[in-house]
Amino acid sequence: MIRLPKTTFGAFLFLFWAWWALLAIFRAFPGIDIYFSQLFFLGTDCDATSAAGSICGGFPYRDSGNFDLLRTIFFRLPYVVAIVMAWKLIECYQQHGATFNAERARKLKVALGTMLIGPVLLVNVILKEHWGRPRPVQTDIFGGSLHFVEAGSLAGKCVSNCSFVSGEAASAGWLFCLLLFVPKSLRYALVPPVAAISILTPAMRLSFGAHYLSDVTLGWLSSLVVFAALLALTESQQHQKNSEI
Repeated sequence: MIRLPKTTFGAFLFLFWAWWALLAIFRAFPGIDIYFSQLFFLGTDCDATSAAGSICGGFPYRDSGNFDLLRTIFFRLPYVVAIVMAWKLIECYQQHGATFNAERARKLKVALGTMLIGPVLLVNVILKEHWGRPRPVQTDIFGGSLHFVEAGSLAGKCVSNCSFVSGEAASAGWLFCLLLFVPKSLRYALVPPVAAISILTPAMRLSFGAHYLSDVTLGWLSSLVVFAALLALTESQQHQKNSEI
């Protein structure tokens, strides 16, 4: 039986090691990624101009206008939320003395810090640009020209904006983290739709052939790891300040 952590730092350690454990599983059993991507791939007969042994077909959901519209909305939503939160943080620091809400400012800084460190820096700047894993649609398994490589491998030939890990899944994971800050009065109204968007976003990336299961799972979870780390850090600093008073 798994014992859930009782502290924020314990939650960080749990999520951190869970991320590495999942990466190890996906690396050891790469067939998991191939199997789940094949569920969304529709093969077709190749024409006479195709080379012998070619695989033809595609990911039908990728060509759906409705799904593409949803993807666009879900892609932009986290950044719209981040901009609003940045404005709210500026408003916080326009207050002084007794009117300054330190706890609100702390939560906003944790949320914005997670977005910058997680989806922006860690995922889009570091992992996606330097771990050259081809996307499913780019691999020869699904009609592309590049070879499949397992999660975390540096052997892939993708040059830029690669598959490991999913940036949109990371942003969706960030939205999920924000649910911890939702006031009780708004939980029934906000938790279900935000949670649904957070799950549907990586699911659509998988169905589009844009990412493997490992890419979306590890991308989504990476934001939770960063969020828990920053939350634990700020809580530790707050306790230290309180003890000095």
